[in-house]
Amino acid sequence: MRLRGGTAAVAVMTVFAVAGCTEDITGSPGPQETTGSGGPALAAVESLTVKGRAPRTGYDRDRFGSAWADTDSNDCGTRDDILRRDLDNARLGDGRCKVLAGKLDPDPYTGRDVTFARGRSKVDIDHIVALSDAWQKGAQKWDDGKRVAFANDPLNLLAVDAGTNRSKGDGDTATWLPPNKAYRCPYVAAQVAVKKKYGLWVTAAEKAAMKRVLSGCPGQRLPSGGNPTKAPPRFHAD
Repeated sequence: MRLRGGTAAVAVMTVFAVAGCTEDITGSPGPQETTGSGGPALAAVESLTVKGRAPRTGYDRDRFGSAWADTDSNDCGTRDDILRRDLDNARLGDGRCKVLAGKLDPDPYTGRDVTFARGRSKVDIDHIVALSDAWQKGAQKWDDGKRVAFANDPLNLLAVDAGTNRSKGDGDTATWLPPNKAYRCPYVAAQVAVKKKYGLWVTAAEKAAMKRVLSGCPGQRLPSGGNPTKAPPRFHAD
């Protein structure tokens, strides 16, 4: 069992490729296990621009490109990349991409173990900063390449319990936090890191909530890494 949450900090690393046609991957490093290499998360909150939430007008999932694009050119979709990174004992099908089974041990949002089985999964890949939230806080002005990069950036992605993820919706720190209180500091630090990386703004209520959570863990550091903020040219509109 790997420790997730608690004193562990979130440091989402660049997705790695798994060479060869293996049946199982054991002990793959998850995003909660290494200490963030950025500065203190609480201090970083002050660098975020504060503005009101823009209208949701024009938002559609397709505005961020097709789901789970291969932006890192490893010939695997982003969803399977994240499943391989986050699941314990991930079992692959033919080839090195498709994840057939595994377990969140435990799920960071609930603290419970959750089993993944392809086709009847209880595991979702969550956008830590929701796409709709991003749209209302700056992303509607981005070009296609930046939106595709954002939607597929490992820094902004986490395998979690499906039911809990769906209860989150497009909530920000002011409106939703993981039920697992031990994971709230790493979660909020990840939201700060993503918004800082992509230049997204926060509402006044959101900033206050971020500071309130992170003031209880002033040593929490920002996670770092992920993909460039611009997807390769093949993902740009003509």
